[in-house]
Amino acid sequence: MKENKYDNETFFQKYSQMMRSQKGLQGAGEWSELQKILPDFSEKKVLDLGCGYGWHCKYAADHKAASVLGTDISKKMIQTAQRINSAPQIDYQCIAMEDLHFPEDTFDVILSSLAFHYIKDFAPLVINLAKWLKQGGNLVFSVEHPVFTSYGTQDWYYDENGKILHFPVDNYYYEGRREAVFLGETVIKYHRTLTTYLNTLLQNGFELQHIIEPQPPKEMMNISGMKDEMRRPMMLLVSAVKQ
Repeated sequence: MKENKYDNETFFQKYSQMMRSQKGLQGAGEWSELQKILPDFSEKKVLDLGCGYGWHCKYAADHKAASVLGTDISKKMIQTAQRINSAPQIDYQCIAMEDLHFPEDTFDVILSSLAFHYIKDFAPLVINLAKWLKQGGNLVFSVEHPVFTSYGTQDWYYDENGKILHFPVDNYYYEGRREAVFLGETVIKYHRTLTTYLNTLLQNGFELQHIIEPQPPKEMMNISGMKDEMRRPMMLLVSAVKQ
């Protein structure tokens, strides 16, 4: 059973208060680095997996994509995307990415933002991505960094006064299900190593273009807690080309 925490009303309302929900791409700490590795969208057919509010779909459309399909397992996410990030060339579909089926060589670009760590089995997904992309097509995605997902709780260790001591990294090589606490709620995510992420792409005909562990941008350093984000990587950005 695929988990869909985002259709829980309480969880969704908490998510809607996040800066990336309120301000879109400019409110996402990784955006300044992710934007640098996005391909030219002009006249391209684009697929966004786990599209959320549709910010990346709208960005692709605004940059002259021929068509954009945004998919997400959450009805609430899709409804919000249709309301705030619509465009004539954008279609949204409520479906889990594991259940998608497309002919070979359908898309020029496939995007995914912070969604692949919700997927239990990565290899079958990558096989599909390689099939759906045209020769020379671009894959660009972000995930939570394996250092961030390894232990599971995704929270710091604190002293008796509530001061941050360090971030736990444990059971790194034991891939699989983790129970993380996100927005005060228990959320199921799946940890996999950096080796698994990258080698799975290489083994399925992708050539790696960029590997980035984004640091918080300087303009966000005044936000509470952001300086502590320099103490460990939270995200991983990857771009690759189908060979």
